[in-house]
Amino acid sequence: MTERVVVDPITRIEGHLRIEAETGADGAITKAYSSGTSVRGIEIILQGRDPRDAWAYAQRICGVCTLVHGLASVRAVENALGYVIPENAQLIRNLMVGAQYVHDHVMHFYHLHALDWVDVVSALKADPKATSELAQSISPYAKSSPGYFAETQKRLAKFVEAGQLGIFSNGYWGHPAYKLPPEANLMAVAHYLEALAWQRDVAQLHAIFGGKNPHPNFLVGGTPSPISSAPVAGSGSASTSVNVLGLEHVRQIISKMKAFVDEVYVPDTLAIASFYKDWFARGEGLGNFMTFGDFPEKGSGDPSTFMVPSGVILNRDLSKIHPVDLNDPSQIQEFIGHSWYDYAGGKDKGLHPYEGETKFAYTGPKPPYTQLDVEKEYSWLKAPRWRGHAVEVGPLARILMLYAKGHEETKALAGMALKKLDLPLTAMFSTMGRTAARTLETKLIVDKMDAWLGTLNANIKAGNLAVHNPDKWEPSTWPSKCQGVGFMEAPRGGLAHWIVIENGKIANYQAVVPSTWNAGPRDPSGQPGAYEAALMDRHQMVDAKQPIEIQRTIHSFDPCLACAVHVTDEDGEELMQIRVS
Repeated sequence: MTERVVVDPITRIEGHLRIEAETGADGAITKAYSSGTSVRGIEIILQGRDPRDAWAYAQRICGVCTLVHGLASVRAVENALGYVIPENAQLIRNLMVGAQYVHDHVMHFYHLHALDWVDVVSALKADPKATSELAQSISPYAKSSPGYFAETQKRLAKFVEAGQLGIFSNGYWGHPAYKLPPEANLMAVAHYLEALAWQRDVAQLHAIFGGKNPHPNFLVGGTPSPISSAPVAGSGSASTSVNVLGLEHVRQIISKMKAFVDEVYVPDTLAIASFYKDWFARGEGLGNFMTFGDFPEKGSGDPSTFMVPSGVILNRDLSKIHPVDLNDPSQIQEFIGHSWYDYAGGKDKGLHPYEGETKFAYTGPKPPYTQLDVEKEYSWLKAPRWRGHAVEVGPLARILMLYAKGHEETKALAGMALKKLDLPLTAMFSTMGRTAARTLETKLIVDKMDAWLGTLNANIKAGNLAVHNPDKWEPSTWPSKCQGVGFMEAPRGGLAHWIVIENGKIANYQAVVPSTWNAGPRDPSGQPGAYEAALMDRHQMVDAKQPIEIQRTIHSFDPCLACAVHVTDEDGEELMQIRVS
């Protein structure tokens, strides 16, 4: 006998995601379906606009991933027009994206994903002294005294006694799937609260280089804030230029980021993972992984200088890396066989983003409804494919690509983690492996940020202050028609924006984002997306009314559905048109 389990919405993510899973009599998930249930219309809004303004609109695709969409958009225009940006601009962009990674991954671990593994209410039973001993055994973090954990426990008790768990309310407390002892739970809760305060400092780096956060400023051809070699009053964050005081502030922020990653995030990940080693054996699914590559260190964006290389891994084979060409129509296609869209050429056809269409065609049930008709259309997400393959993007793909390419720091860090957990490399192909990979790459990137800042400071001392290339700024210098792709590795995975420019205006614009690759529905051939495949990989549910198993694996991807869906009413009609006179 099969049962359909519906989780709608999946909580603690950005956007609206519905998961439907079929289970057998033993609770094992046999089929799974991922449905994006909200829509966006940014691609349509961008048509006819000045390409140099596209980034400001593209940033509004998401309220979390603002920076990365802005940068991908700017890179798309630069690629189309053949821009080469100054080295300083590339370094500043790397620092901004690096800060986004560290901020995003830490916040995801503690505030979006940790509650899948940490039983908050159980922390009330912990002995603060024993918690202190546990914390000090895994890390030199200064805030590990018995008094510190006792105070955290008192704060938690007030929430519980008042019947208002507040930020801790969305959990299946007491579920038999929780395995941490009370002391580990108390330690994690304390660090959850600590991370809330920590993240405020990290966000300042974007304000220094981009003027504000969220939605920092960008500029086609470079970065918007000029560099001043002379100090001025203030920290630099409120100035129109980046000065030596501002750069010192950046150094201090990076130091705080590194300390928290080294002394809290990495030790906590390893400690929690050690109690859930069975989750290193489920939740992979596809076995195919893709990276676009990112963090160039030269203005030309030469792929040979990328910290993260590009490529595709098929069937877990790390010995062979397949090249990726985002301009090749035979490599990148989006399918809509199970999506609420239409293509002029029919629903079974795949389109490269340069030829991409965003035409709404909602035929699904009107809420409230019991379940989706998964044999037909069931998602606002399209189904992108690389040479016909469904692939996973994100931290696990990047760590595997770096490992396969022989990146020494990655191999050493992964080796350390796997040795501590007494696990083979193949354990990374899993739900917990995905979570661990996110932590490992955070460590790699925060360590690299010092080098980027050091090179930027050296350039400034040598008199190189250039952050923008004015060449090709005027539309009169542009070809009548051109196209380009702006790609990067966003925290959640490979992100790319494709743009077609005609007579100085945007003729077509398509964004294919990480959660489209991962959360997309089946394609016309029935091939599942990464979420769907992962849930069908050795999952057995204890209680269908408390589907913590589904939450754990879906959250391990760090979903961002606001980015992945393409404004309509319940009948699929446009709600409005935006006109600029």
